Amino acid sequence: MVNPNPGGRRDAPGRLLLAGRICVAIVFGLLGLSFWSLQVGQYERLIVMAENNHDRTISLRAPRGAIVDRGGRVLVDNRYRFNISMIREQVTELDRSLELLGRVTGASPDALRAAVEDQRNVPAFRPIVVVRDASLAQVAAVQARAIELPGVIVEHDPARHYPGRETASHLFGYVGEAQEHQLAEASDPRVAAGAVVGQSGIEQSYNLLLMGQNGTRRVAVNNVGREIETIGQVAPRQGRQLRLTLDLDVQQAAEEAFASAGFEGAAVALDPRSGEVLALVSLPAYDPAAFVPRIDRDTWSTLNNDARRPLQNRALQGRYAPGSTFKVAMAVAALEEGVITPDFSVNCNGGAGFYQRFFRCHSRHGRVALDEALEKSCNTYFYTLGSKMDIDVIHRWSTALGLGEPSGVDLPHELPGLIPSRAWKRSAFNQPWYPGETLSAAIGQGAVSVTPISLAVMMSTVASGGLRPTPYMLHAVRGTSGWDVMAHPEPARVALRPETVAAVRDGLWKAVNRAGTSRRARIEGRDVIGKTGTAQVISLEGLAAVEAAGEDGRRFRDHGWFVFAAPRDDPRIAGVVFAEHSEHGYLAAPIARRMIETYFAKHDEPEPPAADGSPASAEARAGQARERPSGD
Repeated sequence: MVNPNPGGRRDAPGRLLLAGRICVAIVFGLLGLSFWSLQVGQYERLIVMAENNHDRTISLRAPRGAIVDRGGRVLVDNRYRFNISMIREQVTELDRSLELLGRVTGASPDALRAAVEDQRNVPAFRPIVVVRDASLAQVAAVQARAIELPGVIVEHDPARHYPGRETASHLFGYVGEAQEHQLAEASDPRVAAGAVVGQSGIEQSYNLLLMGQNGTRRVAVNNVGREIETIGQVAPRQGRQLRLTLDLDVQQAAEEAFASAGFEGAAVALDPRSGEVLALVSLPAYDPAAFVPRIDRDTWSTLNNDARRPLQNRALQGRYAPGSTFKVAMAVAALEEGVITPDFSVNCNGGAGFYQRFFRCHSRHGRVALDEALEKSCNTYFYTLGSKMDIDVIHRWSTALGLGEPSGVDLPHELPGLIPSRAWKRSAFNQPWYPGETLSAAIGQGAVSVTPISLAVMMSTVASGGLRPTPYMLHAVRGTSGWDVMAHPEPARVALRPETVAAVRDGLWKAVNRAGTSRRARIEGRDVIGKTGTAQVISLEGLAAVEAAGEDGRRFRDHGWFVFAAPRDDPRIAGVVFAEHSEHGYLAAPIARRMIETYFAKHDEPEPPAADGSPASAEARAGQARERPSGD
């Protein structure tokens, strides 16, 4: 059979080859069109995008180290929060961006503008926070509108957290962005523009330990600032953890007792054997969280204009007349100088005449020796000592006990008190010292001024028999293999004769445990020793004139003091309570009693005792006044 189309087999491959050629031509044609479009048609748009695709290095703030008390309880730590920030150099229309950001987040545009204005000195290339502690809804809204909000970013930031709010706020201090003088004085590269550093308290004293090492994250971003990918990252390293000597229970007991009594002031409790600070109270307090990382103008203005001065650390910076607590130093000086012996006695008939003037005592005590003079706080007795002693001798012994000079505590901004001397008066006033001035100094008035912490050191020194401690707060720093205990100065030795110590302890024990001015501090079985003091702010005549004029005289009322130690012969806690404008020193004694009870309860009982209900009302104080002991 003959094939009618003998050439058909040869035509089929030709057609397939032709079709392939056509397909290849079409593909290359499409590729050519694409390349033309990319390289020619969209050249200008794509070159702008290419130029705006670049790396950005983002600083990852290191968390500061945590702070714990002597028992390991957290006092200060960190919590992470979202902040909405703005990089102004990437913002083309600031007002429009702020209006849109306000609508997106629900924040007031005026508040956003104020945040930008507050940070106008920050370089434009650095992010500035405009919405702090943003909610998840606000973060999501900003991220969803990222193209419309160039230069607006979300930062994940560790913020300082103070669980106790105002508890021990002056002790911890606060943090904030490094100020110009701190940048100028900085020797550590970590203290750079924008760094969060300690501004007061422990946060400032041990700032370099608490600061960590910031990390970095390199990201690729496009022309609208959106992150495309992470190129590399170095994790931040947290700061060192600090363990303090502070006993949080004793601290809280003191603050609660102040609140129950209705007073403000200061209190310091030390371990006289070492100088460890067990409690350091200054009231009124403030919330350190308000400073993190930047305090707003209104809050700062409120704190600075508050007549109660909440930012002042009264324990270290408040300088007041010590009143009758100074009689402890007077007794030591008189005994050590051989001016008196413990049985030296004076007849008190409500006062005595010195230098052609009558100096009044608060009561008629009859004939009293040193122990009864301390017990009853007899001014006549100590006027007599003042008439027998030179002011320079008083100055020498008082400073030896820790008064009139900084204690050396490891907290910043401590101020010295003043123990007058001839040289001081000549330098300050170009005048001689007069004998009558010594009599005022002998009862803690006149030119004498002290800080609460210096009185705590004095009481520790006398109670321990002459060991003068240097107070300190930092006990240990967390290392790679545990806690590294810090070295601190050993207590200095003040040469006190045993007879002097015994005589003064005896009088201070009677002041608390018999019918003395300090009996509100008595604790059965604890052998508390102590001394009250009442310090005039203005004269009684001046106070009467102020109140007669219709002014509020409370800020001119006397201050109350109480210095204490326990137990008598082997003190483990010593300190001071300063009750501002409390009128009477004996009203400060229950605050000290609460601190002492709490301290010993931790050693002898499973839980600290409940609050002792110190008087909080005028009626309660009136009841106390009816049973008021003589003197302070």
